[in-house]
Amino acid sequence: MERVIHEERKLSFFEKYLTGWVVLCIGLGIMLGKLFPQAAITLDQFSVYQVSVPIAICLFFMMYPIMVKIDFAEVIKAGKTPKPVVLTLFVNWCIKPFTMLAIATLFLGVIFKGWLPGAEAVKGGAQVELFRSYIAGCILLGIAPCTAMVLIWGHLAKSNDGHTLVMVAINSLTMLFLYAPLGGWLLGVNKMPIPWQTIVLSVVIYVGLPLLLGYYSRQYLIAKKGFKWFEEKFLHYLTPISICALLLTLVLLFSFKGEMIIHQPQIIFLIAVPLFIQTCLIFAITYGLAKRLKLPYRDAAPSALVGASNHFEVAIATSTILFGLSSGASLATVVGVLIEVPVMLMLVTICLRTQNWFRHEGAG
Repeated sequence: MERVIHEERKLSFFEKYLTGWVVLCIGLGIMLGKLFPQAAITLDQFSVYQVSVPIAICLFFMMYPIMVKIDFAEVIKAGKTPKPVVLTLFVNWCIKPFTMLAIATLFLGVIFKGWLPGAEAVKGGAQVELFRSYIAGCILLGIAPCTAMVLIWGHLAKSNDGHTLVMVAINSLTMLFLYAPLGGWLLGVNKMPIPWQTIVLSVVIYVGLPLLLGYYSRQYLIAKKGFKWFEEKFLHYLTPISICALLLTLVLLFSFKGEMIIHQPQIIFLIAVPLFIQTCLIFAITYGLAKRLKLPYRDAAPSALVGASNHFEVAIATSTILFGLSSGASLATVVGVLIEVPVMLMLVTICLRTQNWFRHEGAG
């Protein structure tokens, strides 16, 4: 019965036209950053360990409505089927960083090199060729797998929310151990200063806190009002909050970086090309492997979406610490934000249209 209900869930008004809302909010954020730069700068200064407080508040309200919907019996069940988790870990750490390095080097270091400016001064006064700085930013994106926002994409793709949560949690923990050594090796530096507090705090705020409150409020409301009221009344009014919080997050993000985007539009397009190709390639690899492993659709879709998306908050924070906010590396991580939402929405649509490629749970 649960599977039937899941498949019959209709898209809300916000979900149905989400791509249009996203484009509108990106444009609005860039315009606000241009018209009121001081307001954006002031808001951006409210941060703890590089984690923006306004963004954290928005992301909490984006995540809570999803967390409160999760049936934790699904989470326990997901933990007993390790194939999707092993698949996403393999793709995220054994394939994705190296394809990102290869694709970014090919496009930014060879094909587009003649169209890029010469050099820039980075922290410490060193001169670095700009194309190398852009590649460094791409690398920082490639080694930062997704966290919270993939729960939105998995939910829109009608996949297993419990399994998505398990994969997000395990990838977040893995990042604590592999981000520094892998990043240091790929960037070719001896020591890579990693914002550990940023990683830990972002996991706590974006995943831990809404998960904890979602679990306890779900238990309390179902015990107090009954499951029927919880599903038909509470969730009905709560669902649009998640999408609205996502859209407000985009307005804030792009108001912070609007000036940078307006002044370098052609560079943004050149950086976006390898990032777009990388995202689609990783999605295709993971989706194809999920098919070969005979995973059900509800596990295959989140595995591919987890592999394709990036934890851009950590990538931006790391590039700022390593190279400075105005560096080419930081610009590349901002471009990651710019293409992340529209591209992930495209991949969600692909998932929804290819459900019949996979078996469904309960099928033979």
